[in-house]
Amino acid sequence: MSGKFRIGEHVRWNSEAGHVSGTIIAIHECDFDWKGYTHHASPADPQYEIKSDRSEHIAVHKAGALMRSSGKP
Repeated sequence: MSGKFRIGEHVRWNSEAGHVSGTIIAIHECDFDWKGYTHHASPADPQYEIKSDRSEHIAVHKAGALMRSSGKP
């Protein structure tokens, strides 16, 4: 399920290693640089910065890649 998400919301997404879950820590609504690349975002199509529950790795995804999760594992 995609749609607008909020900071603090728990989500999950598919990665090369399978499903990953985490908490949204920031929302980007304009283009931004991330690890040497420009990521495109707008208020209508934001990108979400998510901290993984297990590894504490930070990932960035658009809403279409995210699914709401019922809580931490």
